[in-house]
Amino acid sequence: MVKRQLIMEKALELFAKQGFEATSVQQITDYCGISKGAFYLSFKSKDELIIALIDHFMMQIISDIDYLVITSKVEELLYDFYYAIYHTFQKHSDFAKVFMKEQSQTINKELILKMKYYDKLMEDSILSMIERLYGNEVNETKYDLIYCIKGFMNTYTHLFLFHDFPLDLKLLSKSLADKTNVLAHHSTLPFVSKELFHTMEPMNEKITKEQLLETIEQKIGEMKESIEKESLTLLKQQLQEPIYSLAIVKGLLENIRNHPHCKWVSYLLRRFYGF
Repeated sequence: MVKRQLIMEKALELFAKQGFEATSVQQITDYCGISKGAFYLSFKSKDELIIALIDHFMMQIISDIDYLVITSKVEELLYDFYYAIYHTFQKHSDFAKVFMKEQSQTINKELILKMKYYDKLMEDSILSMIERLYGNEVNETKYDLIYCIKGFMNTYTHLFLFHDFPLDLKLLSKSLADKTNVLAHHSTLPFVSKELFHTMEPMNEKITKEQLLETIEQKIGEMKESIEKESLTLLKQQLQEPIYSLAIVKGLLENIRNHPHCKWVSYLLRRFYGF
């Protein structure tokens, strides 16, 4: 196992038991069976490790949800959305517990900004889902609906993360899809306006072509020879000098979408190209 990955996995187990603040670098290195020097070769600080964990988890879930919103059948989209959210939180319950606790307790400025950034990306995916599902019917209430859906996600997650509530994923997903449809079709008095929603956007949200190229170059260096690596190399060349049609670009993105090193790059490229 790569040492950086080992540190992240073992640290997460400690964070889930003790929280971020109560867990020291010494405890992490002892638990991993490595020296402090080995730790600092992978991470400059505990805060950098925490950010890496948040990046890893949120990049996975946001890229998956965004793809689901684009590709699921409309009649199944709400159910698929809620099921994917809760299945992911159930699968990664250790991280989910830490993440949700730290959102309410952290005073780390970088961590707060990171959480706001990913929260906004999730809101964008939810808004796309709402517009695909209900169209002009919810023009006045769609921004309120975003916060209603986020409220469902947060509140019901607490039931099984912190109260050991029995979880029937299928029933929960159907129930929340039903509640969301009721709100969408019958709610008439909005609170959150378009203007208010956009005032809460974080600064520097859009990634530049240069940042994309840097990210792709890093991922290429981490990968073994494969169809995914070849596709990622072609996508890098496309950014530098466009020669392929959008249909070919979409095909290359589909090639890399499920590779663990490429999932986030695929998401960023879809946003960059407007897919």
